[in-house]
Amino acid sequence: MSPDAALVKRCLSGDPAACRELVERFQTDVLAVCRRLLAHLHDAEDVAQEVFLRVFRSLNRWDNTHPLRPWVLGITVNRCRTWIGRRGRGPELADYLHEAPDRRPADDSAEMIREIRDAVDALRDEYREVFVLFHELGRSYEEIAEVVGRPVGTVKTWLHRARLEILERLRTRGLVPADEQPDTLVQGEE
Repeated sequence: MSPDAALVKRCLSGDPAACRELVERFQTDVLAVCRRLLAHLHDAEDVAQEVFLRVFRSLNRWDNTHPLRPWVLGITVNRCRTWIGRRGRGPELADYLHEAPDRRPADDSAEMIREIRDAVDALRDEYREVFVLFHELGRSYEEIAEVVGRPVGTVKTWLHRARLEILERLRTRGLVPADEQPDTLVQGEE
């Protein structure tokens, strides 16, 4: 029996230590995906809690012939999609007023980081999901394909298109030369 299957079995038997272990094992990745896809810490925390509720309600349906992490991240991406969909239908609340503006002195790298984050946030949902999973969480193409429920080739295409869109945005803002190529913008290809 795999370590994942043993952990799930203990969770399903009602072992509180196993449930804690499952949350501790995946909470960093779940919260990181939520934070990047939702862009607000409070929304990310709310959705992360929803994710773990869904995980525990659905554990008996997990296929133990597959790794647990992509299954959990798949639930995470789906909950983020649902949250974004709900947010788009209702009135947008003002951004959190208690968050203080960044008062650090601006430099070129800070501007570039901000522009890249804005560019990632402006991507289509599918492109943003694969970009965040690959570049920010270091997931493999195969794992991302399992998370988003698409073939590896589609994941690679979406990732390439995301890079091109980010590069084009940086070009139009004058932050990278017109002849800059996507491979030099973002490293980490397997």
